[in-house]
Amino acid sequence: MSLRLRLLLLIGISLSLLWGAVAIWMLRSLDDEVHHTLDQRLAMSAQMVAGLMAQNPSAWDGADRTQEKSALTMPSMAKGFDCQITSLRGDVIARTPGVTADAVAMGKPGYSERVIKGERWRSYTFETDRLRVTTADRLAERNSLLKNVAMAAVVPFVVAMIGSLIVLWFGVKSGLLPLERLRQALARRTPDTMTPIPERAMSTDLMPLVTTLNALLQRVNVTIARERRFTSDAAHELRTPLTAIKTHLQVTRITQGKDAALAMDYAEEGVARLQRTLGQLLTLSQIEGPFSWEDGNLSDAEEVARLAIRDASTSSNAGERIVFHSAGKSAQLALPQALAITALRNLLDNALRHTPAAQDIVLEMQLAGNTCAFRVLDQGTGLSAEELAMVKERFWRRGTGQGSGLGLSIVAAIAERFGGAIELSQRPGGGLEAKLTIPTKIEESEKNCESS
Repeated sequence: MSLRLRLLLLIGISLSLLWGAVAIWMLRSLDDEVHHTLDQRLAMSAQMVAGLMAQNPSAWDGADRTQEKSALTMPSMAKGFDCQITSLRGDVIARTPGVTADAVAMGKPGYSERVIKGERWRSYTFETDRLRVTTADRLAERNSLLKNVAMAAVVPFVVAMIGSLIVLWFGVKSGLLPLERLRQALARRTPDTMTPIPERAMSTDLMPLVTTLNALLQRVNVTIARERRFTSDAAHELRTPLTAIKTHLQVTRITQGKDAALAMDYAEEGVARLQRTLGQLLTLSQIEGPFSWEDGNLSDAEEVARLAIRDASTSSNAGERIVFHSAGKSAQLALPQALAITALRNLLDNALRHTPAAQDIVLEMQLAGNTCAFRVLDQGTGLSAEELAMVKERFWRRGTGQGSGLGLSIVAAIAERFGGAIELSQRPGGGLEAKLTIPTKIEESEKNCESS
């Protein structure tokens, strides 16, 4: 169902129900008013006839007369309206031509209804000290009058309602033209067009939608550009170890002895480097894509630090070079344990790689508020201001240094994904300080205390 048809049905049904209820209410009020007015007519007619008869008593007051021979005839009144004048003894003094006797039969003063030959009559009897005047009319005449009045009111209402729906149809169509123009503008775009949608031709009501679409297009453009750069850099970085492995294998095939063994060692080193790069790329893709928090392990800050030290020491044969200063108490980190260990291990690997073998590096853990900070202090040569600005870019390495150039990029991605931060700064005494700040989980008891 189209949006225009949906709006038309919604507004049309709403208007029909609303005005239908108003029409029913008006017709019921009209019915009550018509019956009340006609009842007043019966009463006023009876009272008027009684007043006229009282002004000329000589015309009817005299000897007794029989109903068949001495009754006077009154002028004919409205169709379906009868009137009869009788004395208090029951003698008929006057009546309208063709009167229905049962309709004007003597009854108690006031209003009454009778069914005569299948027709309902309503009568009113008025008494004076000498006369009784009864007026009556058929209810069918009342209903016919009410039907004519209702038709006169309903027909214009129906015509106006149909006209309103037609006008509403074209009005909705005209009102949805800006949305149709936006749809056409989006339909004409090619898949690689990420330029913002022009806002000058758009309706004011569509500006929030256009602004949101432009923001989405900008984010998609940034994401596509990042992925293209990532793919290009990854292809370049993977080509180098693959080319080296292929070269060393060819050397191994045409040589023997020590040269062949050395070439095989180089080939194995290239495979290891390629494996590390692929592992880092897989980790980076997992961080930037959907990630499951349910890894089955609690992310305890001190446990994360010890596991990261173990992995870094194993991978670099660092032994006891990493000195750990604990905060004295631990906390639960607000990110999966595997990612926390990966981020901290990459910082330790980087510090171990750039610190002389005879020097130690220091890992400090500090808790403050709802954050946990890991500070990695090395004793290497440090980085210049220009290098500090580039060090977190993907595949960046100083000179022809070892590593994939993805370690700090992964740390920055993990920190950004989970609301943390990574800061690198030059130490006054030489070396580099890397500070990784990670949010901690708030315990349920602390939440209850804060809410109370």
